[in-house]
Amino acid sequence: MNRCSILSISAVTTLGLALLPTSSIAHQKSLKDQLIGTWTAVSSESTAPNGAKDQFYGATPKGILILDAGGQFAQVFARPGRPKLKSASRFSLEATPEELKAVVTGMVASFGTWSVNEGDKILSRRSEANIIPNGEGLEQKYSVSLAGDELKTISVNSVTGVKAETVYRRAK
Repeated sequence: MNRCSILSISAVTTLGLALLPTSSIAHQKSLKDQLIGTWTAVSSESTAPNGAKDQFYGATPKGILILDAGGQFAQVFARPGRPKLKSASRFSLEATPEELKAVVTGMVASFGTWSVNEGDKILSRRSEANIIPNGEGLEQKYSVSLAGDELKTISVNSVTGVKAETVYRRAK
């Protein structure tokens, strides 16, 4: 082989090796790093132990989940079409018990801390404040799966056995 051929083969081989994909594990972000960010609600469905399904926040829920790098989270979910109240001020509410019930049951809001178990793909959230005070201080665990810009969380209520499945899309 002549010198030019050897150099050409060496250059092509080097270029080919440089273009080969390296181990995906070496470049893959941790689950925590992938979860960090702002997520908007796509769907939310609950399934009772008897198989009955419900969409507490409607077919097109409005919602946001924020998971920051420091381990803080905030979540707000609302069912579109909740009844408007006579007063826009929460300090001078003029509402019937039914209207207030529709407002409260059609919304969830909480904030607190979060962490993730990388091996089990479990997101844990501990609520510091919650629209329903009974949830304050409680830790909820969610199995998570990611596909591109879509996040799916699944949790099962240990008391009621209700399975909640929520899908989010990464906010752009």
